[in-house]
Amino acid sequence: MNPFHQFLGSAPGVFFGLTVIFMGGCAFLAGQALAATWRPAWRMLPHGMMIAAGDRFLDYALFHGVLTSPGGYLAASGLAVASGLLAYRATRVRQMVHQYPWLYERRGWLGWRAKGD
Repeated sequence: MNPFHQFLGSAPGVFFGLTVIFMGGCAFLAGQALAATWRPAWRMLPHGMMIAAGDRFLDYALFHGVLTSPGGYLAASGLAVASGLLAYRATRVRQMVHQYPWLYERRGWLGWRAKGD
């Protein structure tokens, strides 16, 4: 068993496909939904942890991964929270610039500033 599989509890291809692509996309959508409904950003933490738990279960059920792999859960939850927070911030920037165009202008992809600054 290679060290990657030992730490994450799944094969590298499974981790990339299931965790990074599929569950990362789910977390991205969760971050957008939280921002679109004006919820606080800290709520992405429990959402990311639940997405990571679902990831570990799907890895176990579909690909015979290790269900109780702490490294796999930490990696999946970190990835989910990071992906969700990135989407949250991008969505919040879009909201602020479009909803208050007389006050704010876009400053890069993840920022805004008051007009006239």
